Amino acid sequence: MKPLEKLPTHVSIIMDGNGRWAKERGKERIYGHFEGVESVRAVTEACVEWGIPYLSLFAFSEENWARPTAEVEGLMALMLKSMHNEYPTFKKNGVRFVVLGNRGRLSDELNSEIDYLMDATAGGDKLTMILFMSYSGKWDIQQAAKRMAEAGSEDLEPFLVTAGIPNPDLIIRTSGEKRISNFLLWQAAYSEFVFTDTLWPDFRKDSFRAALEEFASRDRRYGKVTK
Repeated sequence: MKPLEKLPTHVSIIMDGNGRWAKERGKERIYGHFEGVESVRAVTEACVEWGIPYLSLFAFSEENWARPTAEVEGLMALMLKSMHNEYPTFKKNGVRFVVLGNRGRLSDELNSEIDYLMDATAGGDKLTMILFMSYSGKWDIQQAAKRMAEAGSEDLEPFLVTAGIPNPDLIIRTSGEKRISNFLLWQAAYSEFVFTDTLWPDFRKDSFRAALEEFASRDRRYGKVTK
């Protein structure tokens, strides 16, 4: 197989299509979320294998709190279980785990597990995996602007929750939707976008490789003219 070229430093994925995947199979939406965990595992392992140092995943937006209570509770329980189960794999593969977002809206139990896992994997040196939970781009900019004003600064970026993390080179959205959905509004200013019709539970290593190959074919000019 041909080696991958021009790998991005940071890949961010808007994981979409879990509910539709489940509906197509006559199942409740939560089953799609369960299957989506396997896609998270596949993409994480691929990043470690191919040498991509940053992977971020849009797991739960601030707007998602408006979903049916049963689905929200099921999602939170799934995230709690998944974090607990993935710890040995993270340690084995040198993965540093980070959660960013409005964590004040998360339960004490979930926040406790997040804190434990972030601390336990802090030494991971192969991949920084970022999970955006209870996050929105507008919220991020608003909280950063408030903190910037309080600090008397004129530079917004150090006050975003992503401070210290490279902006994404590539943002992938699954399921055929072609919008950013209030995600990384500031940080995505010069990101390349790849939209795929593949539903997230079906997005595995071959789909990820195809998106990376598409990224490698792009000419990133950052508003400049190249000769």
